[in-house]
This record gives sequence, structure tokens and C-alpha cells, in this order.
Amino acid sequence: MKRLIAISLLLLLGMQTALADSREHEQLKRSIIKIYTTAAAPDYFNPWALLNPKQLSGSGAVIRNKQILTNAHVVANGSFIQVQRHGDAKKFRARVKFVSHDADLALLTVDDDSFFKDTRPLTLGTLPDLQEEVTVYGYPIGGKSLSITRGVLSRVEHQYYAHAESYLMAGQIDAAINPGNSGGPVISGGHIVGVAMQTNQSAENLGYFVPPSVIAHVLEDAKDGEHQGFPELGLVTQSLESPSMKKAAGLSEDQDGAMIVKVFSDSPAAEIFQPGDVLLEVDGFEVAADRTVEWRENQRTNYHYAVDRHHVGDKLPVRFSRNGEEKSAQVALAAPPPSRALVVGEQFDQQPRYYIYGGVVFVPLNMNLIKRWGKSWHSKAPIDYLYARNQWSDESRRELVVALKVLPANVNLGYHDWKNWIIDSVNGHNVADFDEFAQLMETNKENFVELRDRSGYRMVLDHAEAQEQEPMILQTYHIPQRHSRGLFSRLANKEE
Repeated sequence: MKRLIAISLLLLLGMQTALADSREHEQLKRSIIKIYTTAAAPDYFNPWALLNPKQLSGSGAVIRNKQILTNAHVVANGSFIQVQRHGDAKKFRARVKFVSHDADLALLTVDDDSFFKDTRPLTLGTLPDLQEEVTVYGYPIGGKSLSITRGVLSRVEHQYYAHAESYLMAGQIDAAINPGNSGGPVISGGHIVGVAMQTNQSAENLGYFVPPSVIAHVLEDAKDGEHQGFPELGLVTQSLESPSMKKAAGLSEDQDGAMIVKVFSDSPAAEIFQPGDVLLEVDGFEVAADRTVEWRENQRTNYHYAVDRHHVGDKLPVRFSRNGEEKSAQVALAAPPPSRALVVGEQFDQQPRYYIYGGVVFVPLNMNLIKRWGKSWHSKAPIDYLYARNQWSDESRRELVVALKVLPANVNLGYHDWKNWIIDSVNGHNVADFDEFAQLMETNKENFVELRDRSGYRMVLDHAEAQEQEPMILQTYHIPQRHSRGLFSRLANKEE
């Protein structure tokens, strides 16, 4: 009899546990959110206009402080955002509270507090070990109901994030992340251990997610509402796997490190490093010859991991070798500039800059413009644009200016077929960036404006005719303003 009672109690306990687990699971599902976004992106071929709005959907999860964690690309350029809870028919208006495009993460909120009723904020957990199972929650296209997919964590290392082409830690799982899944939480043990972000187009059932270390960094950055992003060390390195290069750098056989090939002059690193130095250790992590560090036992990733753990203003301890002599220092980490490359990476939630003079449309060269050629931009965009992507910017040439196209008028006769032309100088003044270009054009006192490229080809426009025909050109081509809003007010602020 006692044995039967014991068995009955065990069965009852099992049923109660199963019931509790079921309730826990249902409660968790209430915190998984479907996101509806109407996105109206700028038309970089006609920078005063917008492209046709697109309807997008994604996923998210309720976290602390009545916030919804999702991907930045789910809400990028969003003009109208709604959210919907699992099991509810009603949609609520949402707004973006904070966005980190480099980490492909965003925080939304809903001003109607009733939305968060009966939802439990999910908490951030720690990254599971390799080969552990995780669960991806989301709303992939093809249906309206919540989808739950299980996969195994197979790899953790630095990857390029497709959204903003940043280089950060990412987790890889053997589960497909389809459109609509983006922004959904990756769950382990009831905690968020990642945010689904992208899939591998060249392999089946391989998806990537933003790991807890990156999520935690963004949540900390978001506390004051001011985006600072991930700090930069301010240098470029190459691997030091060549025995000859290692000897030439003065390293012993038991030493490893990364060769520093470039130090940006406006970065804090310039006060410490020189090209030719060898980076040996960052924040206590020894740097291997392939530029990796062991971030967890028997797991390696790029040494940027040691930098990414910090915030702007932190002091980063480093150890390096110069001509065989070891040195130690601390780098005061600074916010990165918009781009170190001559072509600025893709930007979001911004209006394009442009300037029209004599019917010629001038714009800065950036990845938004290059990607306007579509998915095949690698082969369709002008070769000069693509070549410029591989060049570093410097003080004398921070940004390229392009004569995008000519709006035919009397003042620009002879140039009607000119397009995608990179400009080097205005009336003999070399142009450092688009703001300087616009200022030179706006303050011109000469009878003619002469534009040249690096090959010596030139475009000459009559200044008086350009000013006289400007209203007619804008009216003919239905352009609201001759330059982007705020262009010269921003220039005035820079001068102050």
C-alpha cells in the first residue's frame, strides 16, 4: 500500500510539474511580440523623394521597463509601427525608443500601458555551451501564428552583420531564420540568450543571432538614451603567421601577436602605437598570430571581442612589442567616427544630403547610393564607386562628392549625359567632404564655377545663369528645395 501511495504521489508531482511547465511556457509565449512596420526609405537616385512604402513584419520580446527588444532592421526607416501579442487580435501603435544599427538591435515601447498587461518581461541569460539546444521564437512569413523552432548552438565567433556591415560576435545555430523571424528571441532555460538576425544564404538551415554580450552592451548604452555604440581601438592589423615577418618584428619563437599596419591619426591609439608594433595582449587576452583570442575555453574569436566588451571612455589595458621591446599602456577608448572608409557605410533613419546647382544634382558617395543599384550592385554600380570602397579616408579626403545626374536645362548644355561623376575640386580648391563642397558652391564669387575630377576632366557652369535658371529648373522637375533640409544650418553649427 505504501508503495502504491508513493507511486501515486510521484505521478501527481509529475503532473503538477508538467502543468507548471505548461503554464510557464504559455506565459513565455505571451511575451513574444509580432511587429508590423511600414518603412518608407529615401530614394538615393532622387534624394528629395521617398521610395514607395513597404510593409514588413518581424518579431520581438518584452523585456524590463516596458520595452520590446527586436532587430534594428525590422524597424529601420519605419514611418508607422504596430505590435501584437501572441493570441491577441488587437494591434497597438509602437515607437522606437533606442536603436543600435551596428548591433542590429532596437528597443520599442508602447505608450498604452494595457499592452503590457499579462506579459512577463524576459530576462537576459548567459550564452549556452556549444552543442546545447536552444529555441527560436518568432513569426516567420507564411502564417500569423507563433512559430517555435529548435536548433543546436554550433559556433560562436565574429561575423559581419548584414544590416550595417559591422563586425561583432554572433552565434550560429542549425535552424533556419526566415523573414519575419528576425528580432525573435533565442531562448534557453527560460532566458533570452540571443536575438535572431540573419540566415546563411549559401547553406541550408543555418541562422545567426546576436549573443548576450552584444545585447547587454546595447542595453547599457541605451540607459541614457544617447547612442555611443562600440568603441574603436583605432588601428588596423594583419596576421603574423609568417616566421620571417615574426623574426623581423623582433619577436621570440614563443611570442605571438598581430602586426599593426595602420594607426588612425585622430584616434586615441595614435598616442601609443606605431605601424610596425605588434599587439600582444588586449585587456588580459593574449593575441594569437591569427589575430584571435581565447574568449572561452577552447573557443577563439577576433581580438576585437576584448574591445567590444567595453564602452566609450573606458581605459583598455594593452601590451605590445616595438622592435623586440615589450611595452604596456592603457588606451582611452573613444567613439568611432561614422566611417573610416572613404565610402560611408549604409545609414538608416536619415534623409539624404544633396545640393543642386545649375541643374546638376550633387550628393556624397555612400553605400546607400551604391546599394540603390539593387541586389546586383556589386556588378551594376559604377566601377569608380566600387573601387573607392577599398580606400581609407583622411583629413584631406574624408568623403567623395558625386555629380549624380544632370537635369537638362540651358545652363548645363553639353553636359546632359553626364552622371555618376566623382569631383575632386571646385575652382581649384580640393574638396575634403560634401559639407565643404556645398559651402564652396554656396559662397562662390567667381563668374564661372569650374569642377574637375582627378583625371583633369572639367565641367564649367555660368554662375549668373545658374542662379537665374534655378527656380525654373526646380519647378520643371518638381523638386521642393535646391538642397537637403538643414544642410547649411549644420554647416553653421560646425563652424561655431
